[in-house]
Amino acid sequence: MDHRNDPAVLRRLLTVHGRWAVVGLSSNPRRAAVGVSRFLLDRLGMEIVPVSLKGDDVHGQAGYRTLAEIPGSIDVVDCFVNSTRVGAVVDQAIAVGAKAVWLQLGVIDESAAERAKAAGLDVVMNACPVIEAPQFGL
Repeated sequence: MDHRNDPAVLRRLLTVHGRWAVVGLSSNPRRAAVGVSRFLLDRLGMEIVPVSLKGDDVHGQAGYRTLAEIPGSIDVVDCFVNSTRVGAVVDQAIAVGAKAVWLQLGVIDESAAERAKAAGLDVVMNACPVIEAPQFGL
């Protein structure tokens, strides 16, 4: 069964203050994750935690290499990774007790979405907060 994003989940994730671990967020300014994370931080007031292979600090926030290294709780794991690799990130999100996973525009893995839902996480797939926010007046 194909995943369909629930508008109520989209609204809640975009309007309720949360701590977003942004996987794939590096210091490379040409990457989409940089602009989207800036939007989350500045426009939506979210806390962001950069996660990348190098553990780069971004937007003045300490970076980490894995979700497991992040101290404290994570509300949303925002995935800027290839669809073929996102399943492992979703499994890490489940393992660390994240409340939701957000698979960015073009990132699709139905099996990973089902695992996350089965574990009680909210799931958004193939969507971008910058594109979705205006429908909620954000």
